[in-house]
Amino acid sequence: MRDGISALRIGVTLAVLVTGNTLGLSLALAQSAVRTDPLLNNGPPVWDTNHDGIFTCDEWKKFMEQLFVSADKGRKGFLTPQEFGVIKKADPSLAEADFGYFDENQDGKISRKEFVEKPSVFILRFDRNGDCRVTPDELKAATTPQPTGGPQERPRDRFH
Repeated sequence: MRDGISALRIGVTLAVLVTGNTLGLSLALAQSAVRTDPLLNNGPPVWDTNHDGIFTCDEWKKFMEQLFVSADKGRKGFLTPQEFGVIKKADPSLAEADFGYFDENQDGKISRKEFVEKPSVFILRFDRNGDCRVTPDELKAATTPQPTGGPQERPRDRFH
C-alpha cells in the first residue's frame, strides 16, 4: 500500500511540474506575441524621409506618390494589377496589400488619388492622439502589453 501511495505522490508531483512548465511556456509565448506587432516585423517604416523617428501623414503620401510614379510604367495615371504587383515587392509593409483595397471604385485599376490618398495602416494603428504623426512614445505605448479588460479604441481614418 505504501508503494502505491508513493507512486501516486510521484505521479501527481510530475503532473504538477509538467502542467506548470507548460503554463509557464504558454505565458511566455503569449507575452512575446503581444510585444511583436506585425506592422513592426520589418523594423520601422522606410518612409520617414527626414529620419527623425516621427512618421507623418505627409511623409506617407510622398512615399506613396513615389511608389505610384515608379510603378505607373506608361504614365497612364493608373495602376494595373500587374503594376500593383511591383508595388507589393517594393516595400515590406505593402507585401500583403490587396488590389481591391486600393481600387475603391472597383474599375479594375487604381488611380493616383485612390493610391496616394489611402490612409497608412501604420498611422491608423499607432497614432494615439490623432495628430497624423506617430512618435517614438506612441510606438512604445502601443507595443507595451496593456492590462486586459477595458474598452478598446478603434483606429480612425484621419485623412478624411
